[in-house]
Amino acid sequence: MHQRHTGSGPHLNGNYSNGHFNNGNMNRRPGVWDPEKGGMSASEMNANIMEEQNNDRINQLSDQVALLKGLTIDIGNEVREQNSLLDQMGDGFASTGDLLAGSLRKIGTMLESGGAKHMCYMVGFIVAVMVLLYMLMKS
Repeated sequence: MHQRHTGSGPHLNGNYSNGHFNNGNMNRRPGVWDPEKGGMSASEMNANIMEEQNNDRINQLSDQVALLKGLTIDIGNEVREQNSLLDQMGDGFASTGDLLAGSLRKIGTMLESGGAKHMCYMVGFIVAVMVLLYMLMKS
């Protein structure tokens, strides 16, 4: 337990007692704002420092949120572009499917009406195309 010195010994005029200046008023606590001295107390300084740190963190978070917002907007734009490209590809495949279906119908009609002669021509044509593709890929 600490004992207070009362003006005797090395502490002259009672200005320094147990490590604290007391200026004759023993009721003043260190770290509490003194209106006679002016300035801020330690708790107010701590509050200001913490508020500045909080403001810095808020600014950092705000910057990160803005960055994420920009990224999500960019992602949304990219998704819209990709969807339009996929729609165009789907339309292209649908028209190609319709073309193939029409061609198969015509081939079926031709085979039914033309007999074996047309079938031989078609098989010969397919074989010639396959040989041509094979020769092109080999060289």
